[in-house]
Amino acid sequence: MPGRRRWALWVLLVALLAGLLSTLVWLAGRYESSQVQSRLEQDAVQTAADIRAALTRNIQRFQVLPAHSASPDAWRLSVSELLREHREIMRLEWRDAALGTVASADTPYRTSVFARLGRKNAQADVSLACAAARRFSGPAYSTSFFLPQSDGLGLEMLDMCLPVPAAGRPAGYLVVTYSLQDILSELVGKQMGRGRSLAFTEVDGTRLAMYGNPAHGSRAYVVQQLLDLPGNTLVLRLESRRGTPALFPNLLTALVTAMSMALVAVLALLGRDMRRRLKVEHDLADALAFRKAMEDSLVTGMRARDLQGRVTYVNPAFCQMVGFEAKELLHHGMPPPYWPPEQVEEYGQRQANRLAVGATLPREGFESVFMRRDGSRFPVLIIDAPLINALGKQTGWMSAILDVSEQRRIEELSRASQDRLQATARLATVGEMASLLSHELNQPLAAISSYATGALNLLQSAAADAQQPDNSEDMQRAMRRIAEQAERAGKVIKSVHDFVRRRDQVREPIAPRRLLDAVMPLVSLQARKLAVRVLIQVDASCGPVLCDRTMVEQVLLNLARNGMQAMQGPDKSRRAEKVLTLRVRPAASNAHSRWVEFAVIDQGEGISEQVAQQLFMPFFTTKAEGMGLGLSLCRTVIEQHGGLLGFEAVLPHGTIFTFTLPVAATAAEPE
Repeated sequence: MPGRRRWALWVLLVALLAGLLSTLVWLAGRYESSQVQSRLEQDAVQTAADIRAALTRNIQRFQVLPAHSASPDAWRLSVSELLREHREIMRLEWRDAALGTVASADTPYRTSVFARLGRKNAQADVSLACAAARRFSGPAYSTSFFLPQSDGLGLEMLDMCLPVPAAGRPAGYLVVTYSLQDILSELVGKQMGRGRSLAFTEVDGTRLAMYGNPAHGSRAYVVQQLLDLPGNTLVLRLESRRGTPALFPNLLTALVTAMSMALVAVLALLGRDMRRRLKVEHDLADALAFRKAMEDSLVTGMRARDLQGRVTYVNPAFCQMVGFEAKELLHHGMPPPYWPPEQVEEYGQRQANRLAVGATLPREGFESVFMRRDGSRFPVLIIDAPLINALGKQTGWMSAILDVSEQRRIEELSRASQDRLQATARLATVGEMASLLSHELNQPLAAISSYATGALNLLQSAAADAQQPDNSEDMQRAMRRIAEQAERAGKVIKSVHDFVRRRDQVREPIAPRRLLDAVMPLVSLQARKLAVRVLIQVDASCGPVLCDRTMVEQVLLNLARNGMQAMQGPDKSRRAEKVLTLRVRPAASNAHSRWVEFAVIDQGEGISEQVAQQLFMPFFTTKAEGMGLGLSLCRTVIEQHGGLLGFEAVLPHGTIFTFTLPVAATAAEPE
């Protein structure tokens, strides 16, 4: 019983001491909180008084500004110094009696706050404030309004309207636009906002502007003070945060409190340490599970070795690659089972060199050959990197191993495909040359056939009529033409052969007229058959051109033949208009070279838009007997000479094909 009573007394004493300590702590906290709240209320009253006084001083400065007696420029000059001194003023406006803006000036410290939305959106607030100013016969403030800015933010603004009297009546108004945030930052003492938060709010608690940041603390002290302004009332909110206030003026209670807090702190530290340990263990388990899942999902073989070359780790991809299980490879003696027996000595020496401490390994890796369990060999790419532990010490080497057997097989297939493509390209070149020859030889061979037929007709007529005059001169002319066209066919074969093999053609300076004269016999034959009249227009100022004579003659011949065939349409009424014009004249000059323009002009039906889109495409033709290579080869020949081949319509009907050739640098060739 005495012991139980003693324990009860001790428990009661501890309870009393705990209650007393708690009461002292509570009373001290309440006392300090009341002191902080009282000081904050005094500061709020003082802050509101400072703002009213500053706004009153501003009104006194506004009243001495010149208004109706000054020009707008003079007025702006007089308010510029005022705007530089008062950063809280965003804009000053001088308005007439009808509230029309006479002059305005913006603060020099930022871009105009009305640059984005303009001043008209706040015109209603200004009208109400000026109406109140007329009733008060003094300054009046509008309700605050939010003004978005171009930077994505915005400002809460407040307008003040001050009547400007003249002869006892308002002759105009001075409208001042304040920024609520700048009022807090400029009109309140800096020490007042240190460690506190000043804000303007509406009656319902909506914050309009804020200045300063309250200090960190567990308690918040808030005071609201009304700021009465003529025409408007704002709520000034002052907030301060403090930590736990000073507890006791008594040393004993402070010591007991400190010991109690120390015990609680130790228990809190132990609890936090336990939570940290549990969290670290949980994170470590997650990290190990994540690493294991990542290693199992790799298709690249991973292998770790110690400084003696023994395997200490392999991933499933490596085991699947060599066909051995992990327990068969870990800590296996030398040589490992995946080394081919015939290369054990070479691999051993190479491993000794590569695993030497301080050896520099290339990051691109090296190729080797491994052996599977069934004895088959396969190529691999090995990339080694030092294995560093948490202390920064090297404990071995980590290798990434790639099976490149499939890559080697694809390379072999690609090499075989490349060989087949080259063979196909050579066959295509042969086919192209054959098509080109068959196309270009048609013209000289047709001419040879025509001349041979004419000579045979002469011989037959001479044999039938002995009285006919001697036609040996015509026969000689026909034979010469046959020889010339045969020689031309040989030149065509050689030029086409060089063209297909992409050799540099032999180019020579030649007069444009000689190019036309060379093709005129064949053009004349075709023209007589098709009843076409050929006109030649050569500008005497054209110098010799530098070109491959045979190929350019083929271009002229092909374009002339196409032009004559284009005029063989079904329209019978236009037969008298079948005129083909071959024109040569200087082209437009530039700063680097001079050019000669060749033109073949027909009076045919023209070229439709659908045909024009694919006119120069190989194997495209509108003729039943055509091959579709003529214009494509003509463009290629002209482009090899550095010129351009094009066409355009001729009004009222017809087409003109033009191409350019460079003027030779040598002296002009005689005609």
